[in-house]
Parts: sequence; C-alpha cells; structure tokens
Amino acid sequence: MTNTLETREFQARLQRLDLLLRDVEQWSDPAAQARTREIVQTVLDLHGSGMERILGHLAAGGAAGASIRDACAGDELVAALLLLHGLHPLDLEARVLQALDQVRPYLQSHGGNVELLGIRDGVVRLRLVGSCHGCPSSAVTMKQTIEEAILGKAPDANAVEVEGVAESPPVTADGRVLVALPVL
Repeated sequence: MTNTLETREFQARLQRLDLLLRDVEQWSDPAAQARTREIVQTVLDLHGSGMERILGHLAAGGAAGASIRDACAGDELVAALLLLHGLHPLDLEARVLQALDQVRPYLQSHGGNVELLGIRDGVVRLRLVGSCHGCPSSAVTMKQTIEEAILGKAPDANAVEVEGVAESPPVTADGRVLVALPVL
C-alpha cells in the first residue's frame, strides 16, 4: 500500500502537469500548442502500451502473476495509472464495492450502513440506512465519507447519488430543533 507522503507527492505532480498543460493552452502559437499536446499524448500512449504488456506478462504468470497484479491494483498510485490508461483489472462496480467495504465499519459504528442499488452510465446509486442516534448531521457526514471513499477507489465514477439522506432541520445554538409553523 502506498504511503500518504507518496500519494501527496503524486498528486502534486499531477497538479503541476495540469498547470503546465493549461499554460500551453495560453500560448499564442496554435502549432506549438498542437505539437505539445501531441508529445504528451505520445508519451501517454507509450506508457500505456508498456503497462498493458506488463499486465499481459503478469497474466501469463499464473497465480503468482495474479497476486502481483492484485497488489499493483491495490496500490493507490499504480491504480491511478492503470485507470488513466483504461487498464485497471477491476471494473467500476468491483471498485465501488471495495470502497463501500472500506467504510462499512465506520458507518456501522455509528448505527448506519450503505447498500449499492446500481451503477448506470457511471452514476453510482446508493441507499443509506440507519443513522447515528443523537447526531443531526450524521447522515450528511456518512454521505461525505462514502463519497470520498468511492472517489478514492473509483475516480472514474461520474457521480454518486445517495438515497436516505434527509436534510438536517435547522437548530438553535443550544441544539433545539427549529420548526416552521404555518401562518394563519
């Protein structure tokens, strides 16, 4: 598993690359822009082809190769590269289920759980069940925890829709619920 420092460094490099590519879009020379995009795409294609061959060798390696492939897919940095090139061995649903399994202990410790209802066109549909007793914002917190876990394992998901999350009613500073009464 990749450590947090490596993950932050990787994310910083991705952000730097994004900034550099945005700068290219500001150049006044369209030919230079096109040439730079072509260079970047060629490097990506080269790396993707190499990674695809590596995965082929791992597949030919039987159980030992499968074990190494699974370890690579479980590494945050390598998984991100595999996703970038469309080579991740697990499909979107399997990665979403992994994310949900990762957050279930936390959710259950607060009296909640989550069910996968389905995935369609990259939109993950979930149902939140239960809630943290005495915590008016628990459903929102649980939803955020779930979304972060899914985006960590499945950044290619287009959206996450969660049923069973009701908006918290407004409360006063001392914790009393405010209720709107009809005007007569």
